[in-house]
Amino acid sequence: MSSGANTRGEAPARLVLDTSAYSRFRAGDSRVHDLLAAAEVVLLPATVLGELHGAFEFGSRAKENRVTLAEFLAEPFVRVLPTTADVARHYGRVYASLRKAGQPIPANDMWIAAAAIDQGACLVTFDRDFEHVAGLDRVVLEGVEPGTDD
Repeated sequence: MSSGANTRGEAPARLVLDTSAYSRFRAGDSRVHDLLAAAEVVLLPATVLGELHGAFEFGSRAKENRVTLAEFLAEPFVRVLPTTADVARHYGRVYASLRKAGQPIPANDMWIAAAAIDQGACLVTFDRDFEHVAGLDRVVLEGVEPGTDD
């Protein structure tokens, strides 16, 4: 596990999951489970929901995946983060900073990072692209945990 900018030494109280973290959570990754269990609130940006629904449409278990996601979203500690004007302002800063540094990352990742920054929350991800985003509190997990679904 790489902790990136998360240097608090304790489990973050407010977590933002990206698509990779939600997918590994559903596959049974205990590292993601442990972080979620210790969190007070788990946040899913609308961008992540869009990516998940898009992936569901390509899979063979679209209905099952939608039901499982709906059950997760119904948990009292889970909230969906809308894309607001404040999130858009953070996106603009992230975009400009990455472009100036010559470190482009996918647009959806910039929206996810902007949502996490806006909430002052810690992003959980398996995507190292987020390491290029200044000011983003994050936990970057690595590899597939043995015994989980791939």
